[in-house]
Amino acid sequence: MPGVPGDLLPLLACPACGGELATAGAGLACAGCGGWFAAPDGIPELRADVDLQAGVVRDFYSAAPFPGYPPRDSAAALRARAGRSEFARLLDEAIAPDATVLEVGCGTGQTSLFLATGERLVVGADLTRASLLLAAEAARRLSVPRVRLVETDLRRPGLRPGAFDVVYCSGVLHHTPDPEASFRSIARLARPGGFVVVGLYNAYARVPHRLRRAVARLTGFRLIPFDPVLREREAEPARRAAWLFDQYRHPEEHRHTLAEVQRWFGAAGLSYVRTYPTTLAGEAPLGPGGLFTPAADDWPVENVLQQLSWAWTLGGEGGLFVVIGRAERNARPPAALRRRGETGRPGRDAHRS
Repeated sequence: MPGVPGDLLPLLACPACGGELATAGAGLACAGCGGWFAAPDGIPELRADVDLQAGVVRDFYSAAPFPGYPPRDSAAALRARAGRSEFARLLDEAIAPDATVLEVGCGTGQTSLFLATGERLVVGADLTRASLLLAAEAARRLSVPRVRLVETDLRRPGLRPGAFDVVYCSGVLHHTPDPEASFRSIARLARPGGFVVVGLYNAYARVPHRLRRAVARLTGFRLIPFDPVLREREAEPARRAAWLFDQYRHPEEHRHTLAEVQRWFGAAGLSYVRTYPTTLAGEAPLGPGGLFTPAADDWPVENVLQQLSWAWTLGGEGGLFVVIGRAERNARPPAALRRRGETGRPGRDAHRS
């Protein structure tokens, strides 16, 4: 049975007390509270007691892991598939080749595998072990060695605060009972100067999907009009079913505006950088590294008008938008880092200059 990788251990923390973890037998032991956590298949089970609603969501994804992998997949096909997304390309270009990256709510790990290039170390964290096992199998099959996986709850993550250059969490927070509280718990995982990237359902852009979902439910899911993803996956029943479950049958969903998320960022000590898509009318296309550069302006009226337009541009695929923030450099490092005499990695930045 594989043990916990040595490069993952310093990035972990006890989900109960935040204490340091050390290898103990076939699992990990906490130096603070004495807790012990199993690590079957080399994937630590770092979760405290899961509440009822979180358990419902975990069971939901255990039955339908999302997103699925197409038949006869390959590393080249994975990168080509992700590369068709402008956002994925921009994210890959913005993250330094030697960064330590955390994907919270990684599901079956496709984004984690895509980002794990060069010297990057990518940690994929998820509450659903069925999804993580699919991610681990894909990493082995596609020969992607720089991915590490952790089973943990984002509201009490078994991860070390201030340990990551980039914290990426997309399509997850809006499925939690209290998205703002969940955001606070992951924002503290970024090191001072690091970036937090969150993808959420936009309150305006989600309207077309809500109309499609209403029709689907009224017809017993026999009719789902105008969904381009379902049409695209007609020949891939497993991936089609995963999208259908995630988008139309999920037990918990919230929708958010940019102004609301900006308030979250300020309360968590993050400076707002920009959104994707942009909220600036007429902004030139972003170049390499542009995703982590501050937007030239932030006018609330323009923000709202652009979000309204997303109902047409983003509504076809569910209305997900991305907000990027940066952890303040003068933030006091967590106690665990201060004890070790660390405040991040000097001379490094989380993005290309």
